[in-house]
Amino acid sequence: MCRLAAYLGPAVPIAHVVVDPAHSLLEQSQHANEAKLAVQGDGFGFAWYAEGAGPGLYRDVLPAWSDGNLLSLCKMIRSPLFLAHVRASTTGETTRLNCHPFAHRSWSFMHNGQVPDIDCIRRTLESMLPDDLYLARRGTTDSELLFLLLLAHGLEDNVAEAVQAVVALLQEHSCYGHGCDEAVRLTCVMSDGDAIYAFRHSSDARAPSLYVAETAEGGWILASEPLDAETLVWTAIAPDSLLTLSRDGVRRTPLELRLARAA
Repeated sequence: MCRLAAYLGPAVPIAHVVVDPAHSLLEQSQHANEAKLAVQGDGFGFAWYAEGAGPGLYRDVLPAWSDGNLLSLCKMIRSPLFLAHVRASTTGETTRLNCHPFAHRSWSFMHNGQVPDIDCIRRTLESMLPDDLYLARRGTTDSELLFLLLLAHGLEDNVAEAVQAVVALLQEHSCYGHGCDEAVRLTCVMSDGDAIYAFRHSSDARAPSLYVAETAEGGWILASEPLDAETLVWTAIAPDSLLTLSRDGVRRTPLELRLARAA
């Protein structure tokens, strides 16, 4: 499983989350505590927002700890909103196009988890994409396909409804715990540049971990694992709810994700 983090608040260097804390995202890439694998070495990336349309994006296939540019970029780039991800691949080759976050127009997206039978249902799900989103796809991961499906189902208009629609598609078309050796697991974080949205869901009630904490400066951090338990108070995000971080604070919206599978 991957590790991820996101920040919203007064502009800070990306290193404030990715490098500096005792259990930073960079540290988690080699010593994760709440993942299947302790090491997340199949690439990394971050997306950040500043002036202009859409996010900046930096991704590479190297393990995060071995990229010579990462420390310098994280120290020099300041942003009021950014997403960062270290990858342990489940689907798709280790290529730059398969590294998270993914971006389309003003949106960025990253995922920790898996759709274990994605190759069996990929063609069905891809057929639901309008032409512009189908052509926007660059990689081969289940994660990027989830992002494009969310956009196709109205992510830009209503995040909660888009999430509910895409989970319902997985419940309808995937094995969803029936005949799969592994479960469908989704912990997703996304942003439109104004707010950050996150949700957790799985077919076996074991969605990958996600925590939130408020900083002393009035910002908010999301992370797969607490970055620094000594200086910040971390709260686990409940599954099957949409967390929205904005300049107005935190909002939690229940999601109707536990739908009955058709016989």
